[in-house]
Amino acid sequence: MSVTSSVISLFLFLSLINNFSKCCIEAPYFGAPHLFQVTPPVDHAEGPTWDSRKDILYFVDIHAGDIYSLKFLTGELDSIHLNGEVTPVIPSKTDPEILIVGVDRNVVAVEWNGKSKFYRTKLLTTVSKQFPTSRFNDGKADKQGRLWFGTMGFEDSRGVTPNQGVLYKITRENLDDPEVMVAPVNISNGLTWNYANDKFYYIDTPTRKIVEYDYDDEKGAITNGRVVFDLALYDAIKGNPDGMTIDRDDNLWIALYGGWAVIKVDPRTGHLLQVVSIPAEAVTSVMWGGPNMDLLFVTTSRTSLSQEQRLRQPLAGSVFALAGLGTSGWQVFDADIVDKI
Repeated sequence: MSVTSSVISLFLFLSLINNFSKCCIEAPYFGAPHLFQVTPPVDHAEGPTWDSRKDILYFVDIHAGDIYSLKFLTGELDSIHLNGEVTPVIPSKTDPEILIVGVDRNVVAVEWNGKSKFYRTKLLTTVSKQFPTSRFNDGKADKQGRLWFGTMGFEDSRGVTPNQGVLYKITRENLDDPEVMVAPVNISNGLTWNYANDKFYYIDTPTRKIVEYDYDDEKGAITNGRVVFDLALYDAIKGNPDGMTIDRDDNLWIALYGGWAVIKVDPRTGHLLQVVSIPAEAVTSVMWGGPNMDLLFVTTSRTSLSQEQRLRQPLAGSVFALAGLGTSGWQVFDADIVDKI
């Protein structure tokens, strides 16, 4: 799909959503989910995050080193290029034009207006000096603006080097020595908090498990880790858990890398509630967004596909939006570790 046709598709999608909102204000929608392609494919789309201040969806193309901004109301897609593997990307609380970004093993502040090709960067810290070939993979900010960024081991055609990943907590005060929260990790991936902010959910992808911790927001501490969902118990569900978010009902939405799907899970019961098919094998992450926070944006990848597989999956690498899920999410927290560049 060309950029032009993608924008046209997005406009049709926005028109449908706007019309739907006008006619259904008093009556919730209980129909089947609707899937829309909202960007053309890139190599490895990941790390979607919604900034409600600007109605912008940010996401990255990890291996290409690109950060994208998708303007929801216009469909305009812009990007900048950084030198390194880029993920995640988190808006800053103190300045809406500053993004906090993982670049290889570095945490970098990027000043960018989301449109021009001009940007400035400032290195904030470097982690995992003991694993020089590792890199950041996923992360979010907590309610206090602290960063929870995780790494993964070196990856090549043979797979990922095990036990070289770490989940870090990064604050203004510990930039020189970020705190290790979980280690060792294989592929640090999806993480999120419940609405009461007393539970923290975390994925180490190869384990195929979602772990819940008790969470102390004042201290930024996690304790009493326990498995609340094990994908290995569901033979019909393929792939591994990747990015993750949570809805207003405290149900988890999880991208399945290699599984052609996004799944909805109740962490209180451990039950699988819903499977939503995606027209790409490698589903990488999910994030709530849109003016009403009721669209689930889904990123996908084509980086591991053969040429033959790419022909069979022409939409792989696109960002999609799921509408009509009968629930919504919450605006994710912004980073608060730097004031300006």
